[in-house]
Amino acid sequence: MYFVVIGVLLLVMKMGEFGMVAAWPWWGILAPFGAAVLWWAFADGTGYTKRREMDKMDARVKKRREENLANLGMDERGRRGKRR
Repeated sequence: MYFVVIGVLLLVMKMGEFGMVAAWPWWGILAPFGAAVLWWAFADGTGYTKRREMDKMDARVKKRREENLANLGMDERGRRGKRR
């Protein structure tokens, strides 16, 4: 995501002829987009994005379980009457 944001900023600066970026070659302006494609290919190929997604889902499930147990008046082991 960071590479795409940087690429868009550089592209806008190049098209608007703003600052020293206007004199840069086009390959320098478009390089962050290529880096983003390479990063996404690497992250998807190694399973990095899927692991992060699963970790977030596990954290949501754990939080929801803790909230439900607290609403029932139970501790984290599921026993009643052990409020903290």
